[in-house]
Amino acid sequence: MRDFRPRYPRLPELAAELGKFGSVGAVAYVVQLAATNLLWANGVQAMTGQVLGTLCAIAVAFVGNRFWTFGNRARTGYGRETFLFLVMNGVGMLIQVGCQAFSLYVLGLDGPLAQNLSGNVVGVGLGSLFRFFSYRTWVFPPEPETAPGGRRGSGGDGEQPGGATGDGTNRAQG
Repeated sequence: MRDFRPRYPRLPELAAELGKFGSVGAVAYVVQLAATNLLWANGVQAMTGQVLGTLCAIAVAFVGNRFWTFGNRARTGYGRETFLFLVMNGVGMLIQVGCQAFSLYVLGLDGPLAQNLSGNVVGVGLGSLFRFFSYRTWVFPPEPETAPGGRRGSGGDGEQPGGATGDGTNRAQG
């Protein structure tokens, strides 16, 4: 059993990220419920309140994931990260709604329990797995490997940003 950690050295980091991701998601979910219900209690229409509450939750999730869950990863710019975050959230939502639609339209299960299990358990679970791995892969990628000499390289071929190589030549110029 003591050979486990040396065999899987990245597992503790993955577990920590997963725990933080779940915590951020739980906080965002509470924010969504609170904001939506507060808006509804103050006379905002149902769909408008739902959309505004969800937007609040998305903002909380972005900040929490960017600065805490994946805070030690490369910074690739707010615009890029925000755009990809929103796209991945959209795909995650389609996964959730797809599970619910499958249950309703294919299996014919239209009761409240079936809808909650398919949408809020299976759908949210699969959507969250997709979000976690897409965030850590594309939205908040790991820091590039550090090349020998302390410089960050692009993968070991000696090329530096802008086409320059480590030997003073420039590939763009030939």
